[in-house]
Amino acid sequence: MRKKELKLVVTFHTTADAMAMEKACQEQHVPGRLIPVPRAISAGCGLAWCAPLEERGHLLGVMKAGGIEQEALHECMV
Repeated sequence: MRKKELKLVVTFHTTADAMAMEKACQEQHVPGRLIPVPRAISAGCGLAWCAPLEERGHLLGVMKAGGIEQEALHECMV
């Protein structure tokens, strides 16, 4: 089992946005992974992008460049 750490969790309204985020981050070698939305968070599509906190600015740039719409940004133990 993974040790829980404070991470940045990006939630999305649609599964299409979550999948687009995964593709864009893989292409640009941005660390992170798709996860089920943690229970403490309520989100539209059920998928979220989990990444280190220090990647916040980089992730926002990836989403803006790719036209990916976020629902919310959360900092939580994952």
